[in-house]
Amino acid sequence: MNNPSRTTNWLAWGGLGAVITVISGLFLVNQLKPAAAPLPVYGRIADFALTNQNAAPVTLADLRGKVWLADIIFTRCPGPCARMTKQMRELQQALPAASAAQLVSLTTDADFDTPPVLQQYAARFGAAPGNWLFLTGDKRTIANLAIDSLKLTALEKPAAERTSAEDLFVHSTIFVLVDKQARLRGVFETGGEDIDWKKSKADILAAVKLLEREP
Repeated sequence: MNNPSRTTNWLAWGGLGAVITVISGLFLVNQLKPAAAPLPVYGRIADFALTNQNAAPVTLADLRGKVWLADIIFTRCPGPCARMTKQMRELQQALPAASAAQLVSLTTDADFDTPPVLQQYAARFGAAPGNWLFLTGDKRTIANLAIDSLKLTALEKPAAERTSAEDLFVHSTIFVLVDKQARLRGVFETGGEDIDWKKSKADILAAVKLLEREP
């Protein structure tokens, strides 16, 4: 006749063994999952010197070692700029507290968008001081950074084609992502009939997380 105590022990050890086997199996499955593919490198960001909404100088050196997401807008924009800025705010709110990622918004309208104007605009959209830069400065420098480095479009509209006094520029509505080594690594659409912003937002956050893991 079996000893009940010994039978109970065997059942307990057997159950524990089954649990360990399941956990080990799940660990192996996770280990065998393919790692996320690295993001492509589209080019390098050239050095620049601009001014933020607090009238402080900002150069490429200030952003090295950080992942940053950029767009181009202007405060008098009658079109998509407000939507884009709200979307950028959503990303600011969704980034983990431990993230060191920066948000960067360039202006196409440097003559009007002075630091005080940009400061008011930043406050209007709840930009976190230190984490979201609104940059202005020399027009040529802005154009070089936007067009040559970040691959963003920014063109002044001819007077005859303007539909209002604020209809001044044609510019990109995409967000672009730069890695810690100042390399362009991601391009994301933000609007349009075929664009699912929720998916784009999730893709951006995943890409930021991936780049922040890189050296």
